[in-house]
Amino acid sequence: TLPCLPGARPCIPKDFGHGSLVCVCNATYCDTLDPLVLPAVGSYVKYESSKAGKRLERSEGRFQSSLPTPGSATGGRQCHRGTPRHHRLSRGLPAGLLLTLNTSTLYQHVKGFGGSLSDAAAMNILKLSQPAQDNLLRSYFSESGIEYNLIRVPMACSDFSVRPYSYDDVPNDYELKHFRLADEDVKMKV
Repeated sequence: TLPCLPGARPCIPKDFGHGSLVCVCNATYCDTLDPLVLPAVGSYVKYESSKAGKRLERSEGRFQSSLPTPGSATGGRQCHRGTPRHHRLSRGLPAGLLLTLNTSTLYQHVKGFGGSLSDAAAMNILKLSQPAQDNLLRSYFSESGIEYNLIRVPMACSDFSVRPYSYDDVPNDYELKHFRLADEDVKMKV
């Protein structure tokens, strides 16, 4: 097992011929990010990936508390103070795109970030050697990875299953007397 090393390890790209690249993660190597650190107040950090080869490329910027004054011949800026506070990104957005943040109104609480563990994902992970599995899971869940803290597991089959199945196919079994987890759940996901 590789130790969790501080600092970024670059992506080793692999092309499977379908118009996009993947990063190699095997028994001896997985790419990692620099440790995640919250930006200073008024700043942001952006991570960008693309088909052109960017892999969680990091950039930084500062929010601006002022917007262009409409009709201003000098191109002056008007500062918006008080509630609501509006900010725009100082760089990194396409021309004409304005991101406005109203920091006085919150609509939801973010519990974390994660992904889905489908049958297909579980089957592929289980085909890896134990050291490759360790590296892959570390790249998702550890502080040297992207720090996922949530996983969604589909109930019964999904479009990423090799066969259709459910947990109780007996009609009118409202008491779920015939409820059973499928082999895919017991052997791969639970």
